[in-house]
Amino acid sequence: MDTQNTSARPHAQPRNGGENHPSRATRAHTRSGGVIHDNARHTTRFTVIGNHLAQHSELSLLAIGLAVHIQSLPGGALIDIRTLTARFPEGKARIAAALRELEAHGYLRRTCERTSTGRVVTRTVSCNQPGRSDATDGPAPKPWRPARREGEPPRRALPAVPQPAYPAPDLLRSAVEVLAGIRRGDPRLLLSVTDVEHLAPGVAAWLERDLPPSAVRHALTADLPSEPLHRPAAVLAHRLAAQLPPMPPFSVREAPADLVRHPLQNCDVCDHAFRADGPGRCRDCRRLRQPATTTHPASRPAEAPRSSVTEPGSAG
Repeated sequence: MDTQNTSARPHAQPRNGGENHPSRATRAHTRSGGVIHDNARHTTRFTVIGNHLAQHSELSLLAIGLAVHIQSLPGGALIDIRTLTARFPEGKARIAAALRELEAHGYLRRTCERTSTGRVVTRTVSCNQPGRSDATDGPAPKPWRPARREGEPPRRALPAVPQPAYPAPDLLRSAVEVLAGIRRGDPRLLLSVTDVEHLAPGVAAWLERDLPPSAVRHALTADLPSEPLHRPAAVLAHRLAAQLPPMPPFSVREAPADLVRHPLQNCDVCDHAFRADGPGRCRDCRRLRQPATTTHPASRPAEAPRSSVTEPGSAG
């Protein structure tokens, strides 16, 4: 009989529609030669990565892969250049360049902080979604200052220090490291967080003049008076302003008309900031790799034997 059963439920239609059905989509990809995804749902040990990172149009493939690795690590894991070089086959130069890419595009933030023991450390923050509005909406906490006791005269302000023309984060980070390390040579030069905040721009102005950190440290600590220093930060501030060296002459590649200077780079070995036209090693690390040029007597080339010439008429 050809009677249609009207009480039977109609067949369920696919939710995606005919052309988006998984089986048909697979056949279409097979015909076009595109990728075929064989996906399984992760329930443990997975990391959520945004397509803004995985399909970034400006980041290199190494930088994208390094960002994925960093975002998959637990909090507190080390991601310095030395640790990453020991983990992956890429060298220090390539990993350092990839970290600079991620920092330039907002996927990494590096700041200097002082611990409870007074040691200055570099904190690296991994951002899985750069540019979030809620990450910067909160006001920055003000530095803590001890309250002035009753009857105590107000403390005089520290002398002004020179300011850098380009206060880049890497430059200020190197300046903080210089100030944090000077007390190792002279325990009297113990600085507070407020002192470091005031002096760091002055040290950055010295580093901006292509001086290595060791030279700045020597200029601040050499020939100090032997008596106790009641305000070491005031002494350092005076030296930073009074002994500021001149700005080095512009190189051939730099144009004096618009005062263009080489950008700041991170050293591939020590990760300190220095100015150069491209990535590489800072001045101190380049000096450590210079081969010795002393020539030993045994290595000198032997002199050619002198030929004896007999003049006409001489005996023999």
